[in-house]
This record gives sequence, C-alpha cells and structure tokens, in this order.
Amino acid sequence: MALLLWEDIAVGSTFDIGPYVVSREEILAFSRQYDPQPFHLDDGRAEESSYGGVIASGWQTGAIAQRLLVTGFLNGAASMGSPGLEALRWRRPVRPGDELRLRLRIVSKEPSPKHHDRGIVDAEHELMNQKNELVMSFRIRIMIARRRSP
Repeated sequence: MALLLWEDIAVGSTFDIGPYVVSREEILAFSRQYDPQPFHLDDGRAEESSYGGVIASGWQTGAIAQRLLVTGFLNGAASMGSPGLEALRWRRPVRPGDELRLRLRIVSKEPSPKHHDRGIVDAEHELMNQKNELVMSFRIRIMIARRRSP
C-alpha cells in the first residue's frame, strides 16, 4: 500500500481514529514513573481533590493521542516528523475506563520553503471521550514527503 504524500492530503479532510480504552493499571503505572501526584495515584487523596477520583496525567493523555495519531494517520503517510505543536489544552480529566477517540482535521498545507522534498501540513487534533466530551486539543505541524519530479 502506497503512503500518503503531501500532494494527496486535502485541506479540510478529517481522520477519526480510535478507540483506545484507558485502564486504571496503566494510569497508575504511568503516574508512578512520570507524574507521581496524589490525584493520579492515591484513591483517598484523589477522592478529596477537585477531581473526585483518580485521573490520568495530562502527559499520559498526550502520549495516548500520539499513539492514535501514529497508528491512525502517520504510519500511512510519508511522515518526516514534526517541528512541534502548539495550543495544547487539557480540557477535561481522563478517568479509568474512558474510551478515547482522536479527530484530526487538516487546516492548511504549504510546501517547505527550505526543503523541496517535503511539505508542511497543519492539523488540529481533538481527543474525545465516550461521552463525546473534549478531553484534550492541540495543533501540530507535520512534515510530509512530496512527490519527486521526473
């Protein structure tokens, strides 16, 4: 199967990716290693917090979004990496058992001014839970290989 090249990606196109079910065990394991705050790890303290229970780290939520992005879009495109993301917002806590889906929307694209072998795709991402509530949003620029001229 041929990879999507920059020319194949249309502005306005959307990709719906998922689902991914978040387990309590993975929340605890991630939090122990990378974000050991009480509301990620301790049931009693999490219940007393403004969250009312254990929630996933925002960084774990971002890692899940990246996993969905890679398996649902980037692995099917001639991706050359990204110069970065912007406007990252954690909108709502992710809880054990949540089923997450990623919606990617292409908002613009332009050829790279420096590298003629690639173009830049600007995409908005929304990570939604099973209730269709927005849990995270961000915008990312993705470098995609271009067709070579004969």
